[in-house]
Amino acid sequence: MGRRDPGAGGGTAASACAEDTLAVVADAGVTDHVLVGHSMGGKVAQLVAATRPAGLRGIVLVGSGPARPAAQITPAYQEALSHAYDSAESVAWARDHILTAAELPAGVGARIVTDSLSGTDAARAEWPLRGIAQDITGQTRMVGVPALVVAGEHDGVEPVDVLRENLLPYLAQADFTVVRHSGHLIPLEAPDDLAAAIAAFAPAA
Repeated sequence: MGRRDPGAGGGTAASACAEDTLAVVADAGVTDHVLVGHSMGGKVAQLVAATRPAGLRGIVLVGSGPARPAAQITPAYQEALSHAYDSAESVAWARDHILTAAELPAGVGARIVTDSLSGTDAARAEWPLRGIAQDITGQTRMVGVPALVVAGEHDGVEPVDVLRENLLPYLAQADFTVVRHSGHLIPLEAPDDLAAAIAAFAPAA
């Protein structure tokens, strides 16, 4: 997300990403699917599911942005967060001190820095300055499919208690699982555990 100029079509807001996701699924002709979203992508997945698209059987929200912003999301917090992607050094610091709690596979750490700096300025600013503070409780209450919420035991971005209090109450059908020893980057820190959780959820969704 964010490698193209928003002026060329589409956008970087969660609502625009949800519209893009719906369009991609429709264009691909997918008729039976479970949607998985991580972090901001989890908030996007909630917005997608709220439209109740045909063929969607469930959603998996991994270290997801909650429906209701946490109390820590203040303007000062947002401003500080918006500078996390200012340089390779700031990205590496955030990776090592905020985003992860487990050792990453060789080469992945450097890739995180490269990918984090590859988006447009608008994309890098959208989530910390706007998306993270967006309250979507109304939309999340409209989700009509089963959900699996996956939290990292040591996630400092979307902590376990925040997901319990600010996301689960707004989902009508939700299971909750905590991945041990993981931080926020669950797909990179604990890919096998995440894959197993999704595989166990998907047949029942």
